[in-house]
Amino acid sequence: MKPHAKPPIPVALTIAGSDSGGGAGIQADLKTFSALEVFGTSAITCLTAQNPDAVTGIEAASPAMVARQIRAVTEGFPVAAAKTGMLYSSAIIRTVARELSRRPRFPLVVDPVMVATSGACLLRKDAIHSLCTRLLPMATVITPNLQEAEILSGLSIRTVEDLIRAGREISRRYATACLAKGGHLPGNKVVDILCVGDEVTRYTLPRTQAKGTHGTGCAFSAALTAALASGSDLHEGAAIAKAFVSQALRTGRPAGRHVPLNFLGS
Repeated sequence: MKPHAKPPIPVALTIAGSDSGGGAGIQADLKTFSALEVFGTSAITCLTAQNPDAVTGIEAASPAMVARQIRAVTEGFPVAAAKTGMLYSSAIIRTVARELSRRPRFPLVVDPVMVATSGACLLRKDAIHSLCTRLLPMATVITPNLQEAEILSGLSIRTVEDLIRAGREISRRYATACLAKGGHLPGNKVVDILCVGDEVTRYTLPRTQAKGTHGTGCAFSAALTAALASGSDLHEGAAIAKAFVSQALRTGRPAGRHVPLNFLGS
């Protein structure tokens, strides 16, 4: 008897920077994809020399090389969803937008990575305009943290209600969904907000007292991308992403003096 054929595995693409410390960026994305049983592919936009304490160097890939990576992946695999992370420059953003616009449309999660937790700038100031005009309108969903939501909405955020107003403004401004993360707001619960036009959904979990939070934004957007690639809708995907990050924080184990996320969740 012939063995039963195994079902195909969903494929996801991450377009982002490399984190030499392994806890964020491309490395976090691929670990998250694997943990959620999605085959991960990548297009690397930048090399960074970093660990959870600091980014000590950034070297951008050429836009042409970024384009070649995207073409190689999308021509070789049936990409079911993609995400963007650190894009760094206006030229890379324009290249990514152009290459994705030439492909059959699939869900696109845009994590508007601007500043590292350590304070290092991961998006040039002159690239913000390109991000807002070229890439954000192509997104299925945008996943800003509090600081990024303030920049994209032009609003100050101090409370959950402020976060809702900012999420609605981003959704309206870019005609797409906005999943604004409230982890930087005070309180013993973390509330994330999904805004699709005027529709607002809250996702609330108890705050995890973790020593290390490096890479949480990358893991969240990657988990959402994996869920979309596997067939979840946006609301279910948001719940999956939030639960995944909470578990990864809660079960983190020391790696030297750092406590990275536990992408296996156990």
